[in-house]
Amino acid sequence: MAITDVPEYAHLSDSDLEAFGAALDGIRSDIEASRCAADRVYIKRAIAFHRILEVVARLIIGFGKGKFGWAAGTGTLAAAKCIENMELGHNISHGQWDWMNDPEIHSTTWEWDMAGLTSQWQNSHNYKHHVFSNVVGVDDDLGFGVLRVTRDEKWQRSALAQPLRALLLALLFEWGVALHCLYSVQERETTSAGKDAHKTALLRKIARQVGKDYVVFPALSRRRWWRTLGANVVANGLRNVWAYIVIVCGHFTDGAEKFAPSVLVGETKPEWYLRQMLGTANFRAGTVMRFMSGNLCYQIEHHMFPDLPSNRYPEIAERVRELCVTYDLPYTTGPLHRQFLLTARTICKLALPDRFLTATSDDAPETASEYRFRNTSQRSHVPGAARRGLATAILALRAT
Repeated sequence: MAITDVPEYAHLSDSDLEAFGAALDGIRSDIEASRCAADRVYIKRAIAFHRILEVVARLIIGFGKGKFGWAAGTGTLAAAKCIENMELGHNISHGQWDWMNDPEIHSTTWEWDMAGLTSQWQNSHNYKHHVFSNVVGVDDDLGFGVLRVTRDEKWQRSALAQPLRALLLALLFEWGVALHCLYSVQERETTSAGKDAHKTALLRKIARQVGKDYVVFPALSRRRWWRTLGANVVANGLRNVWAYIVIVCGHFTDGAEKFAPSVLVGETKPEWYLRQMLGTANFRAGTVMRFMSGNLCYQIEHHMFPDLPSNRYPEIAERVRELCVTYDLPYTTGPLHRQFLLTARTICKLALPDRFLTATSDDAPETASEYRFRNTSQRSHVPGAARRGLATAILALRAT
């Protein structure tokens, strides 16, 4: 089964858990108090860079010569779309820049360049996913309703096709997200009229998006319309695949734990922090990849502080890692290719019935619970104060 007792899984005492939560509250307070003009400049420059990059891409596609020109323009356009989707649309819609009170860069006004509606995505993602992260049967993003990613979900014959479904989902990710968010927001409606209103709003957004990418821009290219149409199709596909890779590597790779609904009963803020940390994973990235992923290479930090500016995640990560050492907590990270291969392994093997799998839902690499620690020899336990002293010494050695 999934984790049913988060503090037990993390082997934290009540006092440790309280101190852990207070330390994370302190990180939030420090970042909120230090938001400044430099952060404002960062997001303004990011938006300007994206817009310039898209214009350059359109010019190369429209006036470039030969296959090389088309490929260069298409690649540049794909990069611009990735930036708009990840660093801008995703993060702005989380309210990371609402503190600026800029009507253009605000979670209530920004509409991103993809098929889905921002408002519907905010319900599905900001609320259902971030509040109830990786809770089996509650978090709709756990497998997106089409992938079995934990043994806690009953195997069905349709799961045999999930490797193919995963490939199709990656290629058509924006469309899958649009439908996923529509179904999620419709679940909250009690009337047919309300459900139809959400469907109509999505269809209007899809019409605008399809018209822009596949009618207006090709028409502006006149006799070279086919180059622009092909570039838009390929660029959108590349953006979809990149967004899919970033997201699944942060949620479905080994070490991103799953939780039973019972953990939500009486859950405290420190326990919520702990669930976010245990249920997500990072991947290592340099400056360019961090920017292209919307800083979601720091998925752990993003889940604990989804509304803090993304450009501050690197410094937040340093403090979070120190806490993990202090309290002997896992900090799941690794190279991007490794995280993705582990995710692909999970998707492929969980396509099979459980009788063909060797591990259990308590100790499998992609899923675990506190029961993995039971019925085993007594685990050695270092008291909290001693463990923190040892952690301090380790950090001091790392700094030298």
